[in-house]
Amino acid sequence: MRIKISADSTCDLPSELAAKYDIGITPLYIVMDGHELRDGLEINPDDVYEHVRSGGGMCSTAAVNVADYMEVFSGWLQDYDAIIHFTISSSMSACYQNACIAARDLGNIYVVDSENLTVGISTLAIHAAELAAGGASPEAIVAEVDEMKKRLDVSFVIETLEFLWKGGRCSAVAALGANLLHLRPCIELHGGAMEVAKKYRGALDKYIPKYIEDRLAAGAFDRRRAWVVDSGIDPAISSAAIEQLKSSGLFDEVLYARAGCTISNHCGPNTLGVIMLKQS
Repeated sequence: MRIKISADSTCDLPSELAAKYDIGITPLYIVMDGHELRDGLEINPDDVYEHVRSGGGMCSTAAVNVADYMEVFSGWLQDYDAIIHFTISSSMSACYQNACIAARDLGNIYVVDSENLTVGISTLAIHAAELAAGGASPEAIVAEVDEMKKRLDVSFVIETLEFLWKGGRCSAVAALGANLLHLRPCIELHGGAMEVAKKYRGALDKYIPKYIEDRLAAGAFDRRRAWVVDSGIDPAISSAAIEQLKSSGLFDEVLYARAGCTISNHCGPNTLGVIMLKQS
């Protein structure tokens, strides 16, 4: 049985890994000055940042619509027997709802609410692709990733709350207070929702190592892989973060991803996250 694995562009999966694991990507939309542009195809994160810096105002994001899902799913079903599609957390977007509508009309499509974002979704999609390559049934794959998603450890530190504030995802008072106190909040994902955890202070190159140290001390993790993802940062800092994870000796591989437009539009530049999987 041939099973196609796919995910929304919010998974931030690097193109070389998407090709390696044959994972299809469905782009969300970035709305800039009333124009809808496909994430990663017609616009990149630096375009979003430049638009804001030049006084153009915040962009907004829009879910993959039902028609888009119908078109891409129909195309894949010409070559595959079934599709397993991963969406960003249903509490953050209408992608899950729209994909379910398309799936209901087409059949042989399994839509998974990842309850996650960025490479937390990619972690699930890659594992699903590995299971599919090993001959697992769609039902068995979905059951396994549904258990797996509860063990994802997804967090990131934000240098400024400006983008979250302008995008309506935090209050002006919270943003002003954090900026005045030079606080760098760590955001954790729990049950598909974002929560503020520890707050850090100081310069980027000083609090990132402490943040990673804290994450590694938080539990026992699956050895297979860990991720570093950023929204546009000094490459020396992201390289140091990758090396810190590698030197811990806890992981067989450490992967890197650059966040796409949807994630970057909400968190702004100089955000860095570490994504790991807790042991079962």
